[in-house]
Amino acid sequence: MDGAPISVFPAAIPDGDQRERHTKQLALRATGEPLDAESRMYNGHSKMTRAGFKPFLCLSAVLLALPLAAPLQAQTSPATTAPAQPQQAQPAQTPADATPAAQNPPQNQAQDNSQYTITQQVNEVDLVFTVTDRHGRFIRDLKQSDFALLDDQKAPERVYSFTQQTNLPLRLGVLIDTSTSIHTRFAFEQQAAKEFLLQILKPASDKAFVMGFDVTPDYKTAWSNNLDTLSTGIDSLRPGGGTALFDAVYSACRDRLLASRGQEPVRKAMVLISDGDDNQSHAYLDDAIKECQRAETIVYAISTNVSPSRDRGDDVLQKIAEETGGRAFFPKNISDMPISFEAIQDELRSQYALVYKPADFKADGAFRPIYLFCLDRRYSVRVRKGYFAPK
Repeated sequence: MDGAPISVFPAAIPDGDQRERHTKQLALRATGEPLDAESRMYNGHSKMTRAGFKPFLCLSAVLLALPLAAPLQAQTSPATTAPAQPQQAQPAQTPADATPAAQNPPQNQAQDNSQYTITQQVNEVDLVFTVTDRHGRFIRDLKQSDFALLDDQKAPERVYSFTQQTNLPLRLGVLIDTSTSIHTRFAFEQQAAKEFLLQILKPASDKAFVMGFDVTPDYKTAWSNNLDTLSTGIDSLRPGGGTALFDAVYSACRDRLLASRGQEPVRKAMVLISDGDDNQSHAYLDDAIKECQRAETIVYAISTNVSPSRDRGDDVLQKIAEETGGRAFFPKNISDMPISFEAIQDELRSQYALVYKPADFKADGAFRPIYLFCLDRRYSVRVRKGYFAPK
């Protein structure tokens, strides 16, 4: 049977009565006569059988080797463009509650060119990630075709840009635990944090804020690119009280980082200096992590626990960092804290940036998991676990 499709399911091979119907189909097709109802039913069953295995074949071939979209191509997708229908002209609407994870596109309706300019937004996800080898060294020279991505278990509809060692503007929150438990090493932590900001912040494009926390969050600065202002904010912190770590992380994301993006994409990160113990929060650990994911913020945690054994607080810091695509550091001595800050600096200079349009996007407020990996299995990708779609 030359030209007949090959089925991957053994059950799709005709047998007995089915073989007779199959032969009848081929005869009718050869003569050009229409199929009877019974043959159409069998034909439909065969197609569905073959189609049932298609997702498994497609999934194995999901790659990011998609052509980068030109600005004009980003507005519409040829596969989904429908014929224009006459309708009453209305101005394009702007979504009121779009978030950094994805933006809702307004309906593209017919416009009077003499009165309106047609604009259209697209659903975009800005993904920042790092790649390391088995020894933790950063890999900086990979290409887009070296990665595979699934967003909510689907390949992206379109990739807009892919950048190595991105220089996107940085929005950085520095959160310092001021509870009584870290009193003896607090001055050293302050000095290390100030030196870190001096090294990492580019005043022309970057901004940061400083927060201390014990039982309540204490914002010492607003967003600022002034290093003197930020250093003064760190110096003004005073230790004492309990620890409401989850409340502090939740508040920083909700009140600062969630609203920190303007028209252009930015990198958002949080440096969290704490022993990880929480005894005062109203929020739970999962609440804090989800708010970081809503704010698209990577968390780098530095533990102040210098005891020989690892405790529950260290596990908390590890979980927050992993779920947001960041990293947790556990210095053996307080004097090693500058080494942790240097590692964070190195990572922030080694990040890739990927902007894409997810497939079958729905603005329903649901969490959309992300699975990004390198085709060279010697390398590991560190990226956030997903994001929340807007409502």
